[in-house]
Amino acid sequence: MTNIILFATDDHGAWAMGCAGNRDIRTPNLDRLAHEGAYMENAFSPTPVCSPARANMLTGRTASQHGVHDYLAGGAFHEKDWLAGQETLADLLVAQGYRTGLVGKWHLGRDTEPQHGFQDWFSLAGDYPIDTLGPARWSRNGRIEWREGPKADIITDATVDFITQADDRPFFLFVGHVSTHSEWSGHPEALVDTYRGCTFADVPQDAEWPFGVQNLESRDLIDRSNPREALAQYYAAVTSIDSGVGRVLDALEAQGVREDTLVVYTSDHGLNCGHHGIWGKGNGTLPLNMVEETIRVPLILSQPRTIPSGQRRSEFVDHLDLFQTLLRYGGAKAPALELAGQDFMPMLRRAEMDWRSLQFCEYGDLRMVRSPRWKLLEFPDRRVELFDLENDPGETRDLSRDASNAAIIAGLKGALDTYYARYSTPEHAARRPGGPEPTNQSAPWVKQPA
Repeated sequence: MTNIILFATDDHGAWAMGCAGNRDIRTPNLDRLAHEGAYMENAFSPTPVCSPARANMLTGRTASQHGVHDYLAGGAFHEKDWLAGQETLADLLVAQGYRTGLVGKWHLGRDTEPQHGFQDWFSLAGDYPIDTLGPARWSRNGRIEWREGPKADIITDATVDFITQADDRPFFLFVGHVSTHSEWSGHPEALVDTYRGCTFADVPQDAEWPFGVQNLESRDLIDRSNPREALAQYYAAVTSIDSGVGRVLDALEAQGVREDTLVVYTSDHGLNCGHHGIWGKGNGTLPLNMVEETIRVPLILSQPRTIPSGQRRSEFVDHLDLFQTLLRYGGAKAPALELAGQDFMPMLRRAEMDWRSLQFCEYGDLRMVRSPRWKLLEFPDRRVELFDLENDPGETRDLSRDASNAAIIAGLKGALDTYYARYSTPEHAARRPGGPEPTNQSAPWVKQPA
């Protein structure tokens, strides 16, 4: 059995790495991981918002199977165990003899105590939204303590501590970095200042999204008169996390276990920083959006002598596939419920695999299906939008009213219906009587007071 470290950073856009082609951002450790292992160029979040994405990754279930359809707000929403009765990756690996730990963001309820198979617990204790530098509550195995300082450093320190306390068991460690989350301010000045002179040429500051209105972060948390400052802060956050990844790799080397450890880096969902005129993710607009920058995530897997180096893979993969891959890599069996994901480790070892050509996503009662060329969105009223990503990569023209696309729409809608009929449970499906169970007061399916 091998060790597994899963970095799941909050709001890290797939475009925000040097290995992704960004010419300004400094991510030498992530670039090194990509060079030494496999970089998945078409990786997706099945639900592009914090809490559901984490549930997808840790249970292998779609949101319509696990029931978490939006981010958890504070207060009473944090008191409930949103994965009650469901097995997580940690639960299943503990049964195989793994030592398990979580560091950083949990955001699936009851953050102050160890949850769902995680034996060692050092989590942010319900402090949302994130304050990058201010004092925050942390739960260390149920004991609350206050810490102040850059959260990337605090999380990295706890990660290294976990690694150096190793025993003779293999370990699974989930590392939830948060520094890239809004608000995009307050990062160490010396680091931010190194980015203020950048061109940011790889981040288009587009006209406002034409298929809805600005919402949440995109409306309330961005000074549109000075987007360069927000970009400098965001780039600094990415670089600070990248430095932490480097420290973790050094710790693995020092412990003599780097070759025995699969290191995975991903994020819960993507992020727009002016792309399409949006700042934020799927809920940065109303109606909700599924633009590429929202749904795409970084995904890198590296283990020397095990995963052949220098791979840049173009196959569609998502967090449901990642769950299956890590589960089987750790020697565990999946739960009895039918799951959508597929183990892609044989692909990384150069085996021929019959792989899908469609990617599915949902956010509440919005659904999406994407082929290499076409993207179809289906809204709760069954209205659709269709985009030709090959000829309109900026997703600026809705082609759903063009009669010549009727067969394409019918085929994609049929695939969408089939997928969610198969990978939904009646009690958790988004499109059930009454709609998704509320996890906050801002979701578009939550009835607002008159």
